[in-house]
Parts: sequence; structure tokens; C-alpha cells
Amino acid sequence: MSHVPDLQGIREAIEAVDQQILALLKQRMALVDEVAHAKLESASPLRDPQREEQVLRRVRHNAAALGLDAHEIERLYRSILSMSVARQQAYLRHLETTPLRIAYQGVEGSYSHLTAQRQYAGRPGGVLLSGYDSFRDVVDAVRQGLADLALLPIENTTAGSINETYDLLAEGGLTITAEVVSHVEHCLLALPGVRLEELRTVISHPQALAQCESFLRSTPWIRARAEFDTAGSARKVRESNDRTLAAIASESAARVFGLEVLRHGIQSQSGNFTRFVEVGREGAPCPSGASCKTSLFLALDHRPGALGEVLARFADRGINLTKIESRPIPGVPWQYHFYLDLEGHAASEPVVAALEEVRRFTTDLRILGTYPRADAEDPSPPRRSG
Repeated sequence: MSHVPDLQGIREAIEAVDQQILALLKQRMALVDEVAHAKLESASPLRDPQREEQVLRRVRHNAAALGLDAHEIERLYRSILSMSVARQQAYLRHLETTPLRIAYQGVEGSYSHLTAQRQYAGRPGGVLLSGYDSFRDVVDAVRQGLADLALLPIENTTAGSINETYDLLAEGGLTITAEVVSHVEHCLLALPGVRLEELRTVISHPQALAQCESFLRSTPWIRARAEFDTAGSARKVRESNDRTLAAIASESAARVFGLEVLRHGIQSQSGNFTRFVEVGREGAPCPSGASCKTSLFLALDHRPGALGEVLARFADRGINLTKIESRPIPGVPWQYHFYLDLEGHAASEPVVAALEEVRRFTTDLRILGTYPRADAEDPSPPRRSG
């Protein structure tokens, strides 16, 4: 009588081996924490490409010696190395003795500054907030290691997408690690004692002006002029000592620069929210149990139906797309690349399978980050002072 393999017994043996693999991965992550501590002490960068290549060469050699597929093992280890770097990033972010360096665009009292204050207040190790004149300066601070993270506005419920942020993400070197949704209430600020009828010019960031279009239409004697920042515009009003000049900015900016609020809540929509993305050089783990989002960058084959094919692949896998944005490809007239936000983790089975299918319709496909989904249903608006 032939021997019938014990399939259930084999499966249980595989499960036992899987438990050993997971236990060893846990042990490896504990060692990664020690590496992060050592790198902090020696002021070494988190990512060491030369060291990673040595690890991959050794893994390929050992895999071949064991009769395993060296290419598949290398792919597995690239994921493990990325996981290790994200673990180191998380270790440093949660240290209680090291301040986190956050870059944002604008000056004190800007919406980016206020959002950063709310997001990082109370961190045990403290936070160092640094304002920069432009979005590019913010991003360069992170890329050059002058800041650990940056907070960038990416879309607004009234004025739509903030294209400069998308274009900077396309350049590479940044990973989205979180998102923050902030309630934005715009105020009209002027020098103390000034009346609305005296104003002739109002200055602010282009996004703020766009978000207050209805108010500006109702005051046709006031000309709108774009500036680099909301709170920076408030500072200009204070320094100009010009009674005909006003700014659109936050109530906090009025307090900072000694201005008077002529009108509260002049945005076109009362439910005016801005979504910010937190970006860093390395990814960060999405907490267990969190509802995750993944952002993608896509450049498609230039042929009819390519975008439809891509969207169909996500729909077939039951993956919900929460955002799609197109941006022109520099130097290639009338061709575009795309940004997609979807619900799910980049490492989850449906997303992995969809990306494998989508890849054949693209000339470039990058994961910009997987991060916890912000609670956008009821963000707390800024508190007014008494």
C-alpha cells in the first residue's frame, strides 16, 4: 500500500517554520534598533547604500549555495532592508531625548506653522520648527539633512490641488510618512483702526486668495496681490504702515504681528480644510491596526486607454481610489504623469497584485508612501482666543 502524504501535518510544519521566521525577523528588528542608536551616537546616516549592497551580494551568494532562487531572495531582502530603515526612522522619531526637526513653508502664524504646532505638540523629545520661504526650500532642507521631516500642503477643499507639492514629490528623494487635515479659517487683517472702505490692496498666498474668491468679488474696490505666504503677508502689512493695505491670514497671525481682524471666516466655504503631507527621506511603519493610504506616481504608455486600463485593475481588486491628479511632464508637451491615492497598504495582497498588473501599462511606477489615513471627518478647527 502506497504511503499517503500527511498534508495537514506538512502544513503545520510550514506554519511552525513561518513562526520561526517571524521570530527571527523580530530579533532582527531589535538589532536594528541598536543600529539606530549607534548611528545616532556616531552621527551616521540612516541609509548606507554601500552596506546594503554588501548585504545583498552576500544574500545572493548564500541563496545560490542553498539552491534557492537568488533573484527572488534578493527581492525579499530589499523589502527587509526597507523595513529595517523604516524601523530606524521610527526609533529616532520616538526618542525622548532628541528633538524632531520639522520644516514648513512660511513664518510664525502661517497655516503650515499652526498645523505643525498642533501635530507635534507634546512630543517628549521636543520639536524644532523651522520656517522657509518656499516649498522647494522646505524640501531641500529635508533632502540635505537639515530637517528630519517637512509638512507640505497638498490640497484644499475649496481651491483644489497644490501643484507645486506634487511636482516636488515627482522629483524623488522624499517619502510620504503621514497626512494631516487642518481646518482653515481665513481672516482679513489690517492696521488697528482701519475700516474696510479704506482698503485698496489685499495680499496673501495664491491659495488663500483662491479660497476667498467670493469675498474678494464682494469688495471690488480691493485689488488682490499674491505673496509667498499668508503670515508673511501679515508681517508686510505691519511693516508697511499703509492703511490701504490688508492681508488674508490667520487670527494667530494678527496676534503675532499686532494687526486687527476686520472680518472672520472670509473663505468661500465654511468647511474649508487643507490636507498636508508629512514627508521624510525614509518611510515609516504604518501602525498596526491603522487604516492606511498609499500614494503612487505613474507615468503611462502614451496610447489610448492606458489610464482606463490602470483604473480598471484597481477596481477589479476592490481597491478604492481617493484621489487622482495629473501633471504635465516637463519638456514633453501635452503628455502627463499621474498621482493616485488609494485605500490600503502597499504591502497588502490586493495592492501588490494590482501594482503587478498595472506595471505593464506604465513607463514609471513609484510608491510615494504608505501612511495612516487622517481622520478627515471632523478635524478640530483652530481655537479662538478670548
